[in-house]
Amino acid sequence: MAEQERLSNDEFLDRLSELLKSASTKSKASIYLTQKRLSGISDDDTKSDLRSDSLLDYADISPPTHLPVLIRATNGKSKKDRKDKIKIATVVQPDELESFFGKYAELCRTGMSGLKKRDRSKGKKKKKVKA
Repeated sequence: MAEQERLSNDEFLDRLSELLKSASTKSKASIYLTQKRLSGISDDDTKSDLRSDSLLDYADISPPTHLPVLIRATNGKSKKDRKDKIKIATVVQPDELESFFGKYAELCRTGMSGLKKRDRSKGKKKKKVKA
């Protein structure tokens, strides 16, 4: 399985563009995009807190300053194709969020325009048959 790379914001957008282009040329392809804020709590701290019976400290629910955002993308290959799995990530600082999300939204919009619309007529036919 490929290791997740942390890229600069511009490198991330370039690699995401390549990922979306490769997905649009294949008949069945998925791209998973996720984002979350970075609160400064490591995964190990969170896991140990969740295992304990004590209440979690939710001090980061309303932080005094804006927090950076972690953006991830993967091509979602199946288990048998894990060697081809691509994972990329970037951290966007609060002062760069507006400009980054403008570029990110435009890239996603153009990258998804080449995708085929899902055929939902089969599902409707099955519902009519059951009714």
